[in-house]
Amino acid sequence: MDNKKAADVLNKLVQINNDRIEGYETALKETKDAELKSLFSRFAQTSFKNRQELAAEVSNLGEKPTESTKPSGKFFRQWMDVKAALTNNDRKSILASCEFGEDAAVHKYDDVMKNDLDEVSADHKTLIAKQYALVKGEHDIVRQLRDSAK
Repeated sequence: MDNKKAADVLNKLVQINNDRIEGYETALKETKDAELKSLFSRFAQTSFKNRQELAAEVSNLGEKPTESTKPSGKFFRQWMDVKAALTNNDRKSILASCEFGEDAAVHKYDDVMKNDLDEVSADHKTLIAKQYALVKGEHDIVRQLRDSAK
């Protein structure tokens, strides 16, 4: 296993978790709905924990964990700001915006699991699979809430 390549793979997931954290921090500011605030706070904490676990592994490989977000993550947050302002904090619109971000997170984990697992150790594979299950579960919750919102 090449440590630099493994760290690059893990940093892709650090970055998407950075996006989720910032996205949910924005969502927390944009909604007045107590249920959504609680949910978004929990989801941000999931990504914070994911990021910590991944960053520790990147450091263990002798590399530096990324602190950046993807340009698409910045776009998601900006779009959410505009949409929330235009929709007057409409629950369904905020959930739809969150699902947009969740789709990106699930796709990034899917991409890593399909294309990059041969670059990481068995322990990293286990960590990635565990985190994927958490992110996918949260994605599905957001989708269900969006679909049931009026």
